[in-house]
Amino acid sequence: MVKKKNTAFGIAMGAAFLMAMSAVGPGFLTQTAAFTGQLGADFGFAILVCILVDIGVQLNIWRIICVSGKKAQTIANELVPGLGYLLTTLIVIGGLTFNIGNIGGVGLGFNVLFGITPENGALIGGAIALVIFLVRNALIVMDRTVQVLAAVKVLLIIFIVAISSPPVGQAALHTFVPSHIDFYSIVTIVGGTVGGYISFSGGHRLLEGGLKGKESIRYINGGALTGIGVASIIRVLLFLAALAVIAEGFKLNPLNPAASIFSAAAGDFGYKFFGLVLLAAGMTSTLGSTFTSVSFLDYSKAESETNIYHKLRPYLIIFFIVFSTAVFYFIGSPAKVLLMVGAINGLILPIALAILLVAVTKKKIMGEFYKHPIWLTIFGWIIVVFMAYAGIQSVIKGFSSIF
Repeated sequence: MVKKKNTAFGIAMGAAFLMAMSAVGPGFLTQTAAFTGQLGADFGFAILVCILVDIGVQLNIWRIICVSGKKAQTIANELVPGLGYLLTTLIVIGGLTFNIGNIGGVGLGFNVLFGITPENGALIGGAIALVIFLVRNALIVMDRTVQVLAAVKVLLIIFIVAISSPPVGQAALHTFVPSHIDFYSIVTIVGGTVGGYISFSGGHRLLEGGLKGKESIRYINGGALTGIGVASIIRVLLFLAALAVIAEGFKLNPLNPAASIFSAAAGDFGYKFFGLVLLAAGMTSTLGSTFTSVSFLDYSKAESETNIYHKLRPYLIIFFIVFSTAVFYFIGSPAKVLLMVGAINGLILPIALAILLVAVTKKKIMGEFYKHPIWLTIFGWIIVVFMAYAGIQSVIKGFSSIF
């Protein structure tokens, strides 16, 4: 158990930035730019809904995991034997597949910055990720790396917004009173922000740091809200930058809408900025995906570092990163597989959240004296219903486009 206040705060902030930067990957940049190009100021409403859903998801999942002191797969197995293994399979396959795109983002970032091939850039990124995970005090090194890269992303996007003069008044008006609501954009960005492994990254990081129990709730809440806040700030800033470019009459390139924003705002200099943002986004998402996916393979009862999971963990991390890098290097990003897994990934959030919302009512899992806030429970079930419907629609659309 974490006893020192500063240590608890540091772990909570590490979890917050890990969750936020897991969400802010190459796909996040592309989605935000593309939907802004399609919907204009009305995309602000989708961002607002996404932020509200994020709050309901993260506060529920982080609190249930940390108060129980158990990872999500263990909670699922205690609720229904074998359910945890199903959840692990969904998370690991989704995380492994999407990590190909994350490491690809790192490679493309190196390509923009230094002109090396994306494949060789991915090799460099994979090597850096391995070093971060395999050094001593790896979790602390990961936390610091993610926080530094987060600061880089935020500062660069703030610069682009500052020189772009976005129509803030128009954006604010359409955020609360949209002229058109696009359901698909809401589903997509919610799934990209708290779907799959991302919603568990912070909670599992808190547990590995030793932060658990009812006495840690204020740190749990603070970490969850900070993570949501950081991801939301980046999304809003990128939205404003894209809106400014569109207001000037510039058409975003559909093949690379995010790069278009930076290029239109600051020319070749801005394009190099985009490369740095893409590199940071790909690297932080690679770290988040690897950490969280591998944490779902931990079914050990004891916390001792002598258990089988802790012995195998370095090799699991090596496999996860090497496999993702090798697939991108030799095959590229398998679009059809990514599309299919992306569609299935839309169902992971409602399934996982429903499991935890049922588990929180069981005293054998949560303890005798914990009572989950009613408003969080109701909020959580509303999200389950909404995302289940949306996820089913995504699966249907995904399979129809493949076959």
